[in-house]
Amino acid sequence: MSKVKYYYDPDTLSYRKIEPRKAKKYRNIAFFFLGSMLFGLLGLVFLMNTNLINTPKELSLQREVKNYELQFEILNRKMSQIEQVLANIEERDNNLYRMYFEANPIPEEQRRAGFGGINRYQQLEGFNNSEMIIASTKRMEIIQKQMVIQSKSLDEITKLAEEKEKLLAAIPAIQPISNEDLTRMASGYGWRTDPFTKARKMHWGMDFTSPKGTPIYATGDGKVLRADNNSSGYGKHIRIDHGYGYMTLYAHLSQYNVRKGQKVERGDLIGFVGNTGRSEAPHLHYEVWKDQQRINPINFYYGSLSPEEFENMLKYATQENQSLD
Repeated sequence: MSKVKYYYDPDTLSYRKIEPRKAKKYRNIAFFFLGSMLFGLLGLVFLMNTNLINTPKELSLQREVKNYELQFEILNRKMSQIEQVLANIEERDNNLYRMYFEANPIPEEQRRAGFGGINRYQQLEGFNNSEMIIASTKRMEIIQKQMVIQSKSLDEITKLAEEKEKLLAAIPAIQPISNEDLTRMASGYGWRTDPFTKARKMHWGMDFTSPKGTPIYATGDGKVLRADNNSSGYGKHIRIDHGYGYMTLYAHLSQYNVRKGQKVERGDLIGFVGNTGRSEAPHLHYEVWKDQQRINPINFYYGSLSPEEFENMLKYATQENQSLD
């Protein structure tokens, strides 16, 4: 029941009942409904921005988004660890492996180069977390590129290592006659007296005096080029192509233990000491060739002689005496 309001009438000296106007009544009702609607809308907006009226599906999606953000954070931490490991491998690759094998280091700008051209990440734009997703994707792609470059580099290092191993095995690095079988080192590389003409001439190899039939060994891995007596002065001799510009020659043999075209390894028995060809006494005449030039074999015995033995051999090799061929 609505309240009845009165006012005092001084003319009649009495209280008179206030009769409300209909227009004012309707206006109050309109203000009431308008205010109710306004507060209702404000309340709805507030509720929509809170979790108070979210549906289970919306709550599930929000949890999923939070989970994705957490996964991206974990992913970025893992990428940081990968970058540290990669940086360590790259440093060793440039400053150790490639330097050892005399290969040029990979430039930093090549390792760190990004991806140019068109917008590669257009499909990732327009989302709430687009910036984070694009940054992580770029970072991952750069890491992938670095890994590809490093993988190719390690493949190259592997090939260089294999080639280095072949080179080290091919270089003539041992004495062709073992010290146990060696009578003496008769003559070295250099100007010597010819045993037949007594004239001073260049002696292009080293003469090892040893009894006839003494074993002769290949001084490095290679392939037999010749095993014949069709070269003036050398008699029965063997030539081995070691690759990388190296070739060795073994002359005045009594017999062969290899044939032309045969592959040999360092230390293989290839023949026996003799006195064939232009030779004054049983011995082995040994030569080392590099890029078709004869060089001093004294520098290639590091694989079989001790420092004391090398010093002793060097002493006899440098004496300007008479050669045996």
